[in-house]
Amino acid sequence: QVQLVESGGGLVQPGGSLRLSCAASGSIFSSKDMGWYRQAPGKQREWVAFIFSGGLTAYGDSAKGRFTISRDNAKNTVYLQMNSLKPEDTAVYYCYSGRRTAADYWGQGTQVTVSS
Repeated sequence: QVQLVESGGGLVQPGGSLRLSCAASGSIFSSKDMGWYRQAPGKQREWVAFIFSGGLTAYGDSAKGRFTISRDNAKNTVYLQMNSLKPEDTAVYYCYSGRRTAADYWGQGTQVTVSS
């Protein structure tokens, strides 16, 4: 069993930055592959980024060059640093653990709104 709690969402102006955090508990975090999805109102869920337990990363097209996923195994936390934010990045961002395309566990989500 894994519990995931996201934080760090909020309102930011276009061009701004936010860092999302996802705190994990209940299992051996360092052995878990972790990722982020997002879902905007009226749209399908979109995969954003993934980090393997060994540190290798992968990004969806919308995140490449602007977002960075990282992890701190000592803090059982995965991060998503988001720069150069655009209004189309507005969504609920969900942390997950599992395989890149098949989550085993989800967090409750954190709202990110990019607006002037």
